[in-house]
Amino acid sequence: MIDRAAALLQAGGVVAFPTETVYGLGANAFDARAVARIFEVKRRPFFDPLIVHVYDDAMLARIASNVSPLARELIGAFWPGPLTIVFPKTAEVPGIVTAGLPTVAARMPAHPIARELLARTNLPLAAPSANPFGYLSPTRAQHVEAMLGDRVDLIVDGGPAEHGLESTIVALDPVPTLLRPGAITAEAIEAIAGPLLRPSSEEATPLSPGRLPSHYAPRTPIRILDPASVPASERAGAGALCFSAPLEGYDRCEVLSPSGDLREAAARLFEALFSLDASGVVRIDAQPVPERGIGVAIADRLHRAAHR
Repeated sequence: MIDRAAALLQAGGVVAFPTETVYGLGANAFDARAVARIFEVKRRPFFDPLIVHVYDDAMLARIASNVSPLARELIGAFWPGPLTIVFPKTAEVPGIVTAGLPTVAARMPAHPIARELLARTNLPLAAPSANPFGYLSPTRAQHVEAMLGDRVDLIVDGGPAEHGLESTIVALDPVPTLLRPGAITAEAIEAIAGPLLRPSSEEATPLSPGRLPSHYAPRTPIRILDPASVPASERAGAGALCFSAPLEGYDRCEVLSPSGDLREAAARLFEALFSLDASGVVRIDAQPVPERGIGVAIADRLHRAAHR
C-alpha cells in the first residue's frame, strides 16, 4: 500500500493518508497541477493556503527560504509533531500552495505512515485535511471514504488519528502569533516563544489554513449552550454533544470524555460530531468545554462549526 501511495504521489496523484492529527489529502507540493486537484477534490477556495508536510531539515530547506533561531527552538521542541510554523517561502513553492502569499505553512508529522510516504517520495507534500471544504475533519479512513470516495486516487488506512484535532499554527514574523489553536497548547509554545499575539479570525484573506470563521462544520445546525438548560420539550429530535456526562431526553447524545479529560475530548470531537451528523437529528446542542490547555482548541473548532 505504501509503495503504491508513493508511486501515485510521484506521478501527480492525490492520496489520503493518516497523520497524528487528522487524515490529510496529499499531493506533491512542487506540482501545481497535482495541488490544483486537492482544491478540486475538496472544493476548497483557492484563497485558502495549504500546509506542507516535510520529512526533515533538508526537505524544509527546499520550501522555507529562512528558518529563524526562534523557529529552530520550536522545531527542536515540537517536531516531529502537531505544530505548524509559517516561514518565508522559496521560489520553488508554487503560488497555488500558499494562495499567493510570500510565506508557507509547514510541519513535520510524527505519524509513521506519513513519515514513510515523505521518505519514499522525497517530496514535500501539501496536505490539508481529507474532507470537503468547511466540513468536519476526518479522524478515520472510513470518514474519508464516506466523504470523498473515488475522487481520491488512494486512501491509506492507518487507524484512528491519535490527537483527532488539527495542528497548532504559529507565525513568528514580525512577532510570535497564534494563528490557529490545536493539538499543542499555546502555553507550551509560550514557554519558549514568549507571549503569543492572538489576532481576530475575521481577516479577509486567511494568513494560514483553518482561519475562516465558518469551518469544521457538520451539515446539521449546531449551537453552543449548556444542553441542561434546554427544556425537555425542545430535546426531542435533537442531539447533544456533552463534555463528560450524558443528558436525558435527546434523541442522540455523544459524550466526549466520561472522565473529563480534555485530551480524550479533543481526540473524540470530530468522531462524535460525525456520529451526530449521521444520526438524522435536526439540531446539535453542544456543551461548552473548559477553555484551558487544549480546551481552547476544542472551543475554537466548536465556535467555527456553529458559525453560519
